[in-house]
Amino acid sequence: MSVAKVTEIIASSSKSFEDAVDQGVERASKTLKNVSSAWVKDQNVMVVNGKVTEYRVVLKVTFVLND
Repeated sequence: MSVAKVTEIIASSSKSFEDAVDQGVERASKTLKNVSSAWVKDQNVMVVNGKVTEYRVVLKVTFVLND
């Protein structure tokens, strides 16, 4: 039997939503052990002078707890 926990993080990128997801999962994996999935809960952009300057995602990251 395994037990998993879900934590919510926010990640950003100046490139794209996909890059923000990649950065978020990569960073979460440095701290959390056994990351098994991530779900994009929300996404938004920051706009300056009518141009998108940053892509942000809210991720629900799932990781399996050690026995």
